[in-house]
Amino acid sequence: MIQIFWYVYAALLATSTIAFFIHGGYKSPVFLIDLAFTVIAWIGLFGFVTHFQIFTPFAWQVILGAVVLWDLLFFFFIKAHFTEQEPEAGTLSMTVFSGLFMLILLGPLYYALFQYAF
Repeated sequence: MIQIFWYVYAALLATSTIAFFIHGGYKSPVFLIDLAFTVIAWIGLFGFVTHFQIFTPFAWQVILGAVVLWDLLFFFFIKAHFTEQEPEAGTLSMTVFSGLFMLILLGPLYYALFQYAF
């Protein structure tokens, strides 16, 4: 049953990324770097779900730290400089809400990478 959750979760992440790609979300090189981090994290998720050792645990420990650091920096600092959206009223509350949503959405991925690394 838990295995099905992981496959559904991986499909949800892949679908959202493909939709973002189709709608032209990866125009900037910074977004392509984010895509590279995402794909590397998915490789770890795949290894965790299938119980297949892809790299060494130390490599996944480094990758976990890099992915979490990149996601935080990208979401809160870098992404704002490369999007064409106008600032909205209540930007701080929207940033906090969006950050919590990001944590809920990516929390299982970080958990899987942590379990896979350690």
